[in-house]
Parts: sequence; structure tokens; C-alpha cells
Amino acid sequence: MTAHRAPVSVGCIVNRYATVDAAERRRLVGLAEAAGLDHFAVGDHVSFRTGVGSDGLLAASTILATSAKLAANTAVYLLPLRHPVPVARQLADLAVLAPGRFLFGVGIGGEDPHEVESCGVDPKTRGRRMDESLQVIRALLAGGPVDFAGEHVAVEQVEIAPTPTVPVPIVVGGRSEAAIRRAGRFGDGWFGIWVSPERYGAAIAAMEEAAAEAGRAATERVNALNVWCGVGEDRDEAVGYVGPAMQAYYGIPYDRFERWSPAGTVDEIASFLSPYAEAGCSLFNVIVNGPNPEREVEAVGEIRQLLQAAVA
Repeated sequence: MTAHRAPVSVGCIVNRYATVDAAERRRLVGLAEAAGLDHFAVGDHVSFRTGVGSDGLLAASTILATSAKLAANTAVYLLPLRHPVPVARQLADLAVLAPGRFLFGVGIGGEDPHEVESCGVDPKTRGRRMDESLQVIRALLAGGPVDFAGEHVAVEQVEIAPTPTVPVPIVVGGRSEAAIRRAGRFGDGWFGIWVSPERYGAAIAAMEEAAAEAGRAATERVNALNVWCGVGEDRDEAVGYVGPAMQAYYGIPYDRFERWSPAGTVDEIASFLSPYAEAGCSLFNVIVNGPNPEREVEAVGEIRQLLQAAVA
């Protein structure tokens, strides 16, 4: 099965977005519009490591309500921590708020098992919960009463209205073989992070194989990549921004992520990303770290221009 690919879309994740007030959020969205970005992405955590987090769907709704042109996506929403019916309700609401401007990126998490346990979920069940939740959400968003009886999720004659007039793409994240096959069986594309271009292309091929085995027709895929980066006048300056940020967030030294997390000038970062576009990536979330928010968002706009020119 050969799937069609969407045009390359480039946007940013600004880590501070989750921690600032409404006025600053509006300013950051304005910066993204002025920089010519295609979208503004957000993360999702309930209580990560030290308790930090932000609800991804709530954050995405503020972007879509603030901007009439930017798209938004969750990168990625920890779906197994929630019941799929209220999530479907929120997605239907977002589809009314901004038809065609929201992409639902989902994942099972795993960097912090305590976060999963805090939500009353056994970490060992995350994958099976994800499979069941995706089936329920897709059925609810397609319209009509839904019956489903699974190991972890059961619904009877549940309906979510109105049915979205423009479908909400669901892109499944995760580097494991199970996650990649899940993207083929239930998703509209794959969401990668911390992989080489070669591994990215192989994952896309494996996803398509799983889709064909499941009897799913070829359709337009949105294959995405989250990439942490540091932007500066040279590599040393850029590492000084992204290294401490990643270490503070994950509690792991930057050198563990270095080969997948470029640091340097905008030209160097665009060159780093170009092979991923050739491998099948059509949506880039640049998790940018620089001297200030203005330069960070501006730099992603410059990366977008360079990358789209290279792809064209």
C-alpha cells in the first residue's frame, strides 16, 4: 500500500507556554504568526517527575482560540491516562472551534511511571488501553452510537454530537515496534522523536505494512517529528541553551540526546532536518531553545523557510 503524504509543515513548541498567563500566551502566538509558522504545538503531562505539566487539549484550545490561522497539535497527548469518551467530547469541541486546524498526536508516555500510577493506571496496561481508546475515539468521532467491550474500556450506546465535519487526524507516537504498528492499525500517521533519518524511514515503512495487514486503505498520512534543538551564533552558544533545558526536564544529561537534538545556527538545524523530510516526515515540531522567546520563534521561522526550500 502506498500512502499519500501531506506538504511539509513546520512549527514550534515553546516550553514556557505552559507556565505563563493568558497575555503572554497571546504574545507568543502572535510571534509565531509573525514568523510565518504553520502551527504551534504543545506537550501534555499530568504530573511529570517534579509535578510539572500542562493539559495538552486545554493548551491547544487557547492557541486555536487566539489565532485564526495557526494550526495546533498535541505532541503527544498521554491518552491512556484518560477515559476515551470525555477525550472524544473535547476533540469534537475543538473540531467546532477550529475545523481542520487541529491534529491529535497521542502517546503512551513512560519516562515517568509514577505519573501513570498517579492517574490510577497500571503502567503495564498502557499499550492495551491505548489500542482500545483509539478504537473508541475513532468510532465516536465518526458519528452514531458506539458499543465497545474491551479489557480496559467498555461503552454502550454512547454518542458524541455534533460529528466533526472535518476529520481530526490522529497521529500515534512511540519508538517501539508496538507503537509503530499501532500507528498503522489505528492512526493517520506516526509521531517520532529521538530517531535517525534511517530509523524514521524504516518506521514509516513498518507502519504502512501494518496498515496494509489491517486492511486499511491508502490515505494521506501526516508523519511527524518532535526535535529538541538549540539556536545560537555557533554550536557552543546553542548547546548552552538546549543542554541545560533538556537535562532539567528529563533529569538526564544532554549528551544522551545529543545525536538527535541539533545545536547550532538555523542553517545547520535546517540541514539536520532535511533528511527526515526525505524519509517521509511531513510535520516538524521544533522544540527550540535560545536566548529569548523572540529569537526562538523567529529562528523556527527561518528554519521553516530553509527546510521548505530544500524539500521543494
